[in-house]
Amino acid sequence: MNIKPLNAALLTAGLLAGGAAGALNLPQWLKGEPKPVPAAATAPQQLTAAERAPANLSAQAQVQAPVPLLREAGVPNYRAIVKQAGPAVVGITVEGMHKVSREQQGGADADGDPFAQFFRGMPGFPGFQQRGRGQPQQPFRGQGSGFIISSDGLILTNAHVVNEAKEVTVKLSDRREFAAKVLGSDKTTDIAVLRIEAKNLPTVRLGDPRQIEVGDPVLAIGAPYGLEQTATQGIVSAKGRSLPGDAVVPFIQTDAAVNPGNSGGPLFDGSGAVVGINSQIYSQSGGYQGLSFAIPINVALKIKDQIVATGRAQHGRLGVNVQDLTQALADSFGLPRPDGALVANVAPKSAAAAAGLKPGDVITEVNGEPVVRSGNLSSLIGLSAPGERVKLKVWRDHESREIEARLGGADAGDKQAATSDSRPQEGKLGLALRPLTPDEKRSLNGAQGLVVEDAAGPAARAGINPGDLLLAINGRPVQSAEQVSEVVAKSGKSVALLIQRGGDKIFVPVKIG
Repeated sequence: MNIKPLNAALLTAGLLAGGAAGALNLPQWLKGEPKPVPAAATAPQQLTAAERAPANLSAQAQVQAPVPLLREAGVPNYRAIVKQAGPAVVGITVEGMHKVSREQQGGADADGDPFAQFFRGMPGFPGFQQRGRGQPQQPFRGQGSGFIISSDGLILTNAHVVNEAKEVTVKLSDRREFAAKVLGSDKTTDIAVLRIEAKNLPTVRLGDPRQIEVGDPVLAIGAPYGLEQTATQGIVSAKGRSLPGDAVVPFIQTDAAVNPGNSGGPLFDGSGAVVGINSQIYSQSGGYQGLSFAIPINVALKIKDQIVATGRAQHGRLGVNVQDLTQALADSFGLPRPDGALVANVAPKSAAAAAGLKPGDVITEVNGEPVVRSGNLSSLIGLSAPGERVKLKVWRDHESREIEARLGGADAGDKQAATSDSRPQEGKLGLALRPLTPDEKRSLNGAQGLVVEDAAGPAARAGINPGDLLLAINGRPVQSAEQVSEVVAKSGKSVALLIQRGGDKIFVPVKIG
């Protein structure tokens, strides 16, 4: 999946001139022309206070009392939202020195970066007049968006917008420009907080992303390809999306058109309140293809509070590797539904190990919040603070129990865990197994288990391969061939095998009945 940050790295005057045509075809209502009202429409209806006010957001967040926004026949008044919130949306220009990789020095986009086709050969783009020089750094200019959340100059944007920046300039909608100070940034959530020296600035109104649902209308404002104050609209396509490399953030997916340069800009709900920060797109071309992702504003405010208070953000760590359940895995563990995060690995000396969590446990709740998918657990833990105590509801041995864990820091612990020992066996699973040799144990840092010498029947159909290491069945470590037979004999129509392949561990459901 080609998930890319939205700031298109480097901009030039020539690029903006060449890329402007396709982005200026705006709806008539954005040009100030009257919008027709359907004959059957009722009188415009003012929003209630409950619709305007965010629920349970940070006490430090500066929430501006809104000018009443209107809905016409139940449709959001986008013109009013742009008029009220537009002045608080800013453009951000950054300059700095970029560390150049060997591929970039040669001008090659070896990693398949779809943005490269837009910028290859342009001044400032990695590889421009740099072939063969071997310079470790080169100057760059970048563009992004942001929005003002307090009248004294506090601004939210994406961390990747200001990454490596030495100079950051904020341009307001009235064309005033200010040098900005980066108070701090957090790569884990892709949030950065800026401050400019100004007073009585316009601010956005902050909403509650927990109140929006799939299908609700949304509006994005930003500076795609450097085109200032561009508004696009769409709907919420999904909530709670976990993306590769971004497991902590439960993204809001929309089909609002956002493009490189929209990074850090606000995503508004139908009442004109900010519910997210536009951050990433899925694209095979480098431009908008209908899949856009925004960081929920409540996540951003939590990070903002830490950055303002201490200059950095910290994230809790439980110390487990988890995976989603399938129905077959749920059946193996005696769960009625495939809800929860299945623990595949517990890091030694981690918070999870200290709390007694084991591979095969299914975490179904954190502090009373349901865990439906593994991404929910990553988000709930990652947005907690190191040292915080969390109450976990865990499914183990066909019953639910509660476990309390004290979280470690995000850099604590290791990713490896050990299991068991055994000898050859062949049977109902279709596996030929043997114990690890002493040399194999040493190469695996002392790990123990059963080596798969051959796989046939149910195991082969499930994807088990010769050379895999069988660590546990239904969460029970296997220490002998007899244990394997015993667990299989007592199981129902399927079993869950914990398999190690290379450095990865995963539960694999195998149907045996």
